[in-house]
Amino acid sequence: MYLSVSSAWEIAINYQTGQLALPAPRDQYVPVRVTTYRLTLVEVSLSHALRAGCLPLHHKNSFDRMLIAQAEIEGLTIATPDHAFAPYGVPLIW
Repeated sequence: MYLSVSSAWEIAINYQTGQLALPAPRDQYVPVRVTTYRLTLVEVSLSHALRAGCLPLHHKNSFDRMLIAQAEIEGLTIATPDHAFAPYGVPLIW
């Protein structure tokens, strides 16, 4: 399983703004989960950023658009219940 660094960034921001409650501080919670679940981190590359900026505006959340770009480029499947991902044609589960 993979975790996009973009998702870690979104978690950190949502925790800071109070939109996300975590059982531990974000700088402890995320790294522990990465280790516990043996997640592989997907760094944000220039090609990911440029692809995210070229996607049609079906989904306006910048973090989600990055996940879509990474899935396209890296051949990954996204786990999400969000139906806004469907128009992009990336593989989805949930």
